[in-house]
Amino acid sequence: MSRKAGIPPAMAMQQGERDARVPDHKFWHSRGYLPHCDTPGLLQAITFRLADALPADVLERLQKDVDDDAQRRTSIENLLDAGHGACWLKQPSIADIVRNALLHWDGQRYRLLAWCVIPNHVHVLIETRAGSPLPEVLHSWKSFTAKAINRHLGRTGAVWMRDYFDRFIRDDPHLAAVIAYIHGNPVKAGLVQNEQDWPHSSARRELRGARASCSPQKEISGRDARVPAK
Repeated sequence: MSRKAGIPPAMAMQQGERDARVPDHKFWHSRGYLPHCDTPGLLQAITFRLADALPADVLERLQKDVDDDAQRRTSIENLLDAGHGACWLKQPSIADIVRNALLHWDGQRYRLLAWCVIPNHVHVLIETRAGSPLPEVLHSWKSFTAKAINRHLGRTGAVWMRDYFDRFIRDDPHLAAVIAYIHGNPVKAGLVQNEQDWPHSSARRELRGARASCSPQKEISGRDARVPAK
C-alpha cells in the first residue's frame, strides 16, 4: 500500500478503544429522503457518490415527480452511469485511495464481498457486524477518503454527497444479482467491454483466483433471507 493512498493512524483506531464504546445500531432510520437499514449481520449493498455526480435540479425533480422507489433508483443509477461531474475517481491514484479504505477494515468491522469504484460513484457489498453500525462505516470511508482526495487534488470542499443508498440482500438469487450488477457496472457505463478489464473492482480479484476459497456465493449459499422488521 502506498504512503499516499494508505490509512493514517487516525483512522486505525486501536481495537481495545473501539470495543470500549460499542456503538449502537440504528435499525430502520432516515437521514433525509432515503430510508436506511442498519442491522448487524445483514448483507448490505451500498452506493455512495461524489457530491457533483448528479445535477441538483434533476435529483430534486426525481424526488418530486417519481413516486415509485425502484423506478427512482433506476433513474438515478442511469444518471450516475452517464458520467456527470468531475469524475475524480477515474484517476487511478484516487481510485486506489477509495479501494484501500474499503479493504482496510475488511474482516474486522465488516466483511467485504464485492466492490467497484466508478468515475463518480462507488458500489460496495458487505456483511455488517455487531458493534460497527452502517452509518459509522460509511462515515469512516467518506471522511478519510475526502481528506485524502482533497489533499491529492490540492483543493478544499465537499467530495461526497452526504447521503447514500443501501439495500439489504433478501436471498441467494438477490445476492448473485447484486454481485453481477456491481462487477458489471463498468460495462453498463461503457467504460470497458469485459468486467474483468476494469482495474478498480473486485472482479479482477476473482479473475486472478485470489481468495478463491472466500467466494461469497459459495459461503453464503443456503442462508435464510432475513428481512428486518420496520
